[in-house]
Amino acid sequence: MLYHYRAADQAGKIVEDDFDANAVPEVLQYLASKSLRPIAVKSMESKTKWFGAAGKITVSDKVFLAKYLALMLRVGTDLLSAVEILIADFDKPAVRRFLLEVRENLRRGQPFYVTFEQYKKVFSPTFVSLVKAAEASGNLQRTFEDLTVSLEKEADLRNRVRGALIYPVVLLGMSLAILLFLVTFALPKVATVFSGSGVNPPAFSAVVFAVGLFIGNNVTVILGSAAAIVVALFVFIRKSETGKRIWSRSLMRLPVIKSIYRDLAIQQMASTMSALMKAGLPIVESVNVAAETVSLPDYRLALQRVASEGLAKGFTIGEAFKREEVFPRSVTSLIAISEKAGHLDEVLKTLADFYSASVDASIKGAVSLLEPLLLVVMGVVVAVIALAIIVPIYQLTTSFS
Repeated sequence: MLYHYRAADQAGKIVEDDFDANAVPEVLQYLASKSLRPIAVKSMESKTKWFGAAGKITVSDKVFLAKYLALMLRVGTDLLSAVEILIADFDKPAVRRFLLEVRENLRRGQPFYVTFEQYKKVFSPTFVSLVKAAEASGNLQRTFEDLTVSLEKEADLRNRVRGALIYPVVLLGMSLAILLFLVTFALPKVATVFSGSGVNPPAFSAVVFAVGLFIGNNVTVILGSAAAIVVALFVFIRKSETGKRIWSRSLMRLPVIKSIYRDLAIQQMASTMSALMKAGLPIVESVNVAAETVSLPDYRLALQRVASEGLAKGFTIGEAFKREEVFPRSVTSLIAISEKAGHLDEVLKTLADFYSASVDASIKGAVSLLEPLLLVVMGVVVAVIALAIIVPIYQLTTSFS
């Protein structure tokens, strides 16, 4: 837990800083060891909980950290001093807490990567492995520069995907809202008018009216049940391996979605392996780390087999990949050729860029198909409801003429 303290030194000068501790007595003990007299000690945990995004280390935060550390190391600043300056500059509680842990671990003589490794939900296995390899080789500056570029590309891809999905999501939300209004308020009232007028509407209209009355009378139960089902499915998919596997295989049966997820998995694999091999990690370790970053279970298992049943048993990289049918022939062929030529990391980087562009184009294509499809579906639903109302009204007016 992060605590903010105000204390006075022996000369009476006021000192303020943050300290990571399990409880207040630990903070007081730390102040005593520094010959500081405590004035106030406050927990910053409540701030982290209430400010939402302030309690998370975002991609933008990671980009800033990597870019700043690369710059400070380039101008000759030592690592501990760079972290000290960052602590003074950052106001975000989550980042300050992380940096304080980095500083304490460095002061205790622990490796730099250790703190990153403790934040597995924030820093990917690729990030940690790159920092670990760079620290061992003394090339932290170049690695943080590469990480800055990689994280910026990741953030750019996410932003493009989100930007492409904004309009379809808004359109779907508005369509559902209109449909809910029609079947909850408008349709039940019209159905009640006709049921009390003694007019027998056509079978088609009677069915639509019955559905509208049922939904209108049970809207709370229906919405509550739907919300409960959605939440249960979300938890099942996010928290259990079985749910993830079922969800993944379901998506892979959809034509357009299948190609997007496949391209994204290959992009993640190629990008990770390229960065790790460039940093000097052994190929088996690079493949294992890449397996942890790939989102599709089938590709993750395939990469694990490449490492454990292929490379570990003496197969070449190209041979090990060709044994796995999930990878496209073009990818495995390029890996085999570039392995023989001795520039596999460069070819993998090119593959990552190619599949990143492919994912972007596929998403835009899917969205361009989804938008008119949503409009057509909504138009059909509204037309059905309109016809169900207009037909009995027409019969009612003609009966009086």
